[in-house]
Amino acid sequence: MSRTDLIKKLETERNSRVISYATGDRPPFATKIAGDVVPLLGNLLDGIGKVKKISLLLYTSGGDMLAPVRIVKLIRNNCDSFEVLVPYKAHSAGTLICLGADTIVMGKLGELTPVDPTTGHPFNPQNPANLQQRLEVSVEDLNSYLLFAKEKAEVKSEQMIDAYKLLVEKLHPLSIGNAYRAYRMARLLTERLLWLHMDKENDKERIKKIVKEITGDITIHAYPIDSDEASDLGLNVEKADDTLDKTMRGLYEAYATEMKLGQPFHPNELLAGKDSAEIDRPGAYLETSDITYQFTFSGKVQKVIKDNRPTIDLNFESQSWVKK
Repeated sequence: MSRTDLIKKLETERNSRVISYATGDRPPFATKIAGDVVPLLGNLLDGIGKVKKISLLLYTSGGDMLAPVRIVKLIRNNCDSFEVLVPYKAHSAGTLICLGADTIVMGKLGELTPVDPTTGHPFNPQNPANLQQRLEVSVEDLNSYLLFAKEKAEVKSEQMIDAYKLLVEKLHPLSIGNAYRAYRMARLLTERLLWLHMDKENDKERIKKIVKEITGDITIHAYPIDSDEASDLGLNVEKADDTLDKTMRGLYEAYATEMKLGQPFHPNELLAGKDSAEIDRPGAYLETSDITYQFTFSGKVQKVIKDNRPTIDLNFESQSWVKK
């Protein structure tokens, strides 16, 4: 079945209007959830109009932490009920989108992850000569270091100042502050998205538990949260039956085929025996049964000689959304 046919089939199965959003995670054509999708989503919603229910089929490894709020609010303003369909990955920023939905419909492979933003340290202290090299700093790494000092190294409370001093010798204090700010933002966003469909007072303890687990207690960023665990956290999860799971996964696999997800990349696949070739590769899709937007990488790949050695030069001239 074509992607359009699968979207229409999902609409019948869910009795809703379906929007599909899939980002790619195959370097160098990887993409992420970002604010540039918002005006395109607005165009799709204008075409759909106000409806009872919208289902967003989502596949992503993450992205900008602020974009989910804009995406969720925009969709919710166009429907009475909003659900996210998760055939496989809805990681990080994708999980935030799910938290803003009334229902999360998860397939057998469906998985969410903790929301643990990582920020960049200005340079890698192991290689200070390279100012372009950035070291990723996670709040959970910082917390784990301090917990290790206290719980395993048995550093006493009055001696913790020395542990802090060692930390700032390796990381700029502003980087530590930036990481903590990102952590606070993740907690705030998680809470605000849950407030969109949960009662602040009556669901207070439930919200507190979800925020605590999603943004702190689960300390591995890529930890997969399946449908059972998501339900145990207090999220409103619906397990897709076999028929629905097959349709959801079929649409994911259509995107995986188009973007060659999970396949190692080598420029020779673009050259196909030639010395040069044009690049025109998809990196993401946002579509309904009527309209398709494709994020396209355009440019040129060619064989060149550098330092008397043959090499392959990959040059992207354009990276943008294109209406198909």
